[in-house]
Amino acid sequence: MKGTAPVLTLDGPGGAGKGTISRLVAERLGWHLLDSGALYRLTALAAQRHGVALDDEPGLERLASRLDVVFVAEEQSTRILLEGDDVSRAIRTEQMGDAASRVAALNGVRQGLLQRQRDFRQAPGLVADGRDMGTVVFPEAELKVFLTASPEERARRRHLQLQQAGVDASLSSLLKEIQARDARDMQRSVAPLKPADDAITLDTTSLSIPEVVERLTEWLAQRGLAPAT
Repeated sequence: MKGTAPVLTLDGPGGAGKGTISRLVAERLGWHLLDSGALYRLTALAAQRHGVALDDEPGLERLASRLDVVFVAEEQSTRILLEGDDVSRAIRTEQMGDAASRVAALNGVRQGLLQRQRDFRQAPGLVADGRDMGTVVFPEAELKVFLTASPEERARRRHLQLQQAGVDASLSSLLKEIQARDARDMQRSVAPLKPADDAITLDTTSLSIPEVVERLTEWLAQRGLAPAT
């Protein structure tokens, strides 16, 4: 698939900072934003709402291809509407994250969402956040980055995020869930979680959010894809 707008793909496991980093880079550059992980969470939530089982691949594929989804970019976050309802918080639970990981392992669902994701590629550019953006969805992207961090740091970040949202969670349970999800995502037969061959791997364990944003915008500027800061 050819496109005229440049694409920055940010892949990596949950808790590596992809969502926040993607939004901040897109805001800084005035680029479009694709939260691909939200699409799988939205498919899982739509399945729950419409009584479709998570192992019903044909039913899930139909849901994925017809998702009524709107992303509303706001100053501090992205508001997500499913069939007109604000589900920004509903799709961020650990339960929905686990369901999304199961849904994302189904080839029919991935095919149903593939063209929808590619349609987000519009001028002046796109920041695509996910787990297979650089390997499957935008293999010709101008800059591919694989963000990672230690499981312990990712669990700590998720725990803090949930606390700030008023959700009680166990740090040890979060760590176990992250490790189990990593193993499942890396071992699945369809689009396993891994860096693209031409991706830059960036470990964010000891980096602040502003440091990561600065590094990514510098790399884009070096390639002539964005103004130098």
